[in-house]
Amino acid sequence: MGRLMNHRRARPFDGRAAGPQHGAGPVLYWMHREHRARHNWGLIHALELALTRKAPLAVVYCLADSFLDAARRQYDFLLGGLREVAADLEGMNIPFLLRTGDPPTEVARLAREVDAACVVTDFDSLKPKREWMRQAADGLDRPLVEVDSRNICPCWVVSEKREHAARTIRPKIHRLLDEFLEPFPADLPPPPAPWPWDVPAIDWRAAVRGLAIDETIPPLDWAAPGTRAGLGRLGAFIQHRLGGYEDSNDPNAGVVSGLSPWLHFGHISAQEAALAVSRSGKKHETVQSFLEQLVVRRELSDNFCLHAEYDSPACFPDWARQTLADHTGDERDYLYSKDEFERAATHDPLWNAAQTQMVETGYMHGYMRMYWAKKVLEWTRTPEEAMAALIRLNDRYEFDGRDANGYTGIAWSIGGVHDHGWKERQVFGKVRYMNFNGAKRKFDVQAYVKRWTEGKG
Repeated sequence: MGRLMNHRRARPFDGRAAGPQHGAGPVLYWMHREHRARHNWGLIHALELALTRKAPLAVVYCLADSFLDAARRQYDFLLGGLREVAADLEGMNIPFLLRTGDPPTEVARLAREVDAACVVTDFDSLKPKREWMRQAADGLDRPLVEVDSRNICPCWVVSEKREHAARTIRPKIHRLLDEFLEPFPADLPPPPAPWPWDVPAIDWRAAVRGLAIDETIPPLDWAAPGTRAGLGRLGAFIQHRLGGYEDSNDPNAGVVSGLSPWLHFGHISAQEAALAVSRSGKKHETVQSFLEQLVVRRELSDNFCLHAEYDSPACFPDWARQTLADHTGDERDYLYSKDEFERAATHDPLWNAAQTQMVETGYMHGYMRMYWAKKVLEWTRTPEEAMAALIRLNDRYEFDGRDANGYTGIAWSIGGVHDHGWKERQVFGKVRYMNFNGAKRKFDVQAYVKRWTEGKG
C-alpha cells in the first residue's frame, strides 16, 4: 500500500520515544481539535496505521463538561458538528465512540480496555490541550502520536522555536508549501478489519445535560455547524466575496470569508480552503492576500502559542514589557469594570458597537478586534488586568474564542507581540496605538455604530 500522507505531519507526542506496539490491537484516533471526517490528516494517518497492521480502527471523542469559558453557544456548535462526524464515519465503516468526563483519563482507559496498538491524536498548541496529551501519554503504555491537521505546514517542521514576526516565519512556510499544500487522497479505503466491540448508541441529550457551562449565552442560527455548512460558506465566499477581498479591512464591506467558526472547530480544513481559493481563478493579488491570513498569520499564531505563555504579559517582548511598566502609573482618562465592558457600557460608541456585535453574533471583524483590545488596555490599570478581561470576553462570546488566533491577536494588540515599537505616548508607551479618529479615516464609523447600537439603549 502506498502512503496516504506525508509522515512529517506526524510525530510522537512531546518527543517521547514510541512505546511498545501491542500485537494485533486496534488503532484509536482521539479527536479533540479536528472535528471532521473529511480531509483530516489525523484520521488519515490512523487509517494508514490500521491498514498497515490489518487492525480495526475507531474514533473516540471525550466531551469535557467545561472548557475554559466556552458557553452554550460554542458547545451547541461543537456538538452539531460531532453529530455530522458520527454519521459520516458510519458511512465509512468507522465507529465513533463518544465518552464523557476527563478526556485524558477516559482515552487512556479505553486504550487499555481494547488493548490498542497506538493512539493517534490532533496537534494543539494550547496549554490545556498539551496537558491533556501529557496526562494521556502518562497513562498509556503504548505510543501517542500527534498529527498536525490544523496547519498546512506542520508547526514543528516550520520552526522549532518562537518566531519573532510574520517576516521571519513567512519564508519558512513558503519554502514548504510545494511539499505540504497537496491534494488530499481522493478515496480512502475502509478499515481492514471490523470493530469487534460494542458501539453504544449515542445519547446526545444526556451528553448535553452533563455540561457545566454558562446557559445564558444562547446558540445562534446564522452559523450552522458541520463540514457541509462550512464548505457551503467557503463556496459562497469564493463566488461572491473573494473578488473584493482587498477591502477586507473595512468592517462594513462584507467581503471577509466568515469561515472562522468552522476553521476554529475543525469542521473544515484550512488546507482544503487554501486549495479551493488557489484554484478559484480570482485575481492573483486577492488570492495571495487571503492566503497570507489563512496560512502565514494563522500558522504564526500556533507557533507563538506553542512556544510562549500566550495568556500572560510574560509573553510580551522585552521592549514592550519595559515600556508598559514605565507607563503603569500614567493617569487613565477612563477606567471600566469587567461588568461595564461586558455590557458595552463605555463612553466610546465604536467600542460599544464592536462589543455588542460580538455578544449578539459570536463574531467581531478583525480590524475591530484590534481596536477593541487596545482600548481595554487604555481603560484598565495594568496590562495583566487588560489581558484577563479580554481573554474572558473573547472566550465567552466568540465562536472562535479559546483559539491560538485570538490569544495571539490580544498579545499583539496590547503587548507588541510580532510588532515593533512606535511613537511613545501615555499608557501605551511604545506599543502601537489606535484611536477613534484613526478608525474614522479607515471606514464609515457611524454606519458601523448605527448598525450595532441603534435602538439598543
